[in-house]
Amino acid sequence: MMKRIDTLAYSNALRDFSPMWKCAFAMIMLLFTYMAHPLVQILLAIWMTLWTVVYARIPVRFYISLIAIACLFFVGSVPALIIEIRPLQASYLNLHEVASLNFLNWHFFITSSGLLLVGQLFARIVACLSCMTFIICSTPFAELLQVLKKVRVPKLVLEIMLIMYRILFMLFETAQDMYVAQQARGGQNGFRNRLRDTATLIVQMFIKTMQQYKSLSNGLVSRGFTEDIHMAPYQAKPIPLRYKMESSVGLTLLLLLELWLRWRSAL
Repeated sequence: MMKRIDTLAYSNALRDFSPMWKCAFAMIMLLFTYMAHPLVQILLAIWMTLWTVVYARIPVRFYISLIAIACLFFVGSVPALIIEIRPLQASYLNLHEVASLNFLNWHFFITSSGLLLVGQLFARIVACLSCMTFIICSTPFAELLQVLKKVRVPKLVLEIMLIMYRILFMLFETAQDMYVAQQARGGQNGFRNRLRDTATLIVQMFIKTMQQYKSLSNGLVSRGFTEDIHMAPYQAKPIPLRYKMESSVGLTLLLLLELWLRWRSAL
């Protein structure tokens, strides 16, 4: 997955455009989602999907898989948001129950307000994910570091991000190689064996990753590393007038829609 994201970041149709503009555009949309109505958030998610899939030419299936994998964390929290539990003897006001179940001395129920809350959170999450996915799939990590350096992010933070980015690839490569080796030796077969082999894989993966990290550190020292990683300077790139106009018009329309919804709800 990470290799595919890195490959698309370097080969998408928006690759040669200004990384500062792409990050600023996506961050403005991201901040706008936190104060927008669910309808505006849904329209914003569709619009950012258009930028990612059509303009950046990211494969639709891969884009949907990225959004779906991230939404799994939200799905795991849905039961805690919609299911309420109270004792049978407790008295409470009418909460507009949609479904209910009695078990022993407890009353389990789902309310319409809980479902509404889940719907609102889902719209906001999808809108935020579409903004972040646009940045991830359209801008290489090296250019993201240049943008962060341009906006005065502490240098120590950038160096930690750079090292962690490198270690993540080493981690996944090691895990993939060890998993293939276990399968070649008849491992990962059966539930109990799979648990045992997975535990062994995690331990050995950590050991090998630390060994590779030590080799990386020794390589940096041998090349004159002085506890200061120098990064490439930021290079400004042009943005076609069409994209500037379209982003401005789209943001203006969404803002006008948000103001109209707020005015209508205030009446």
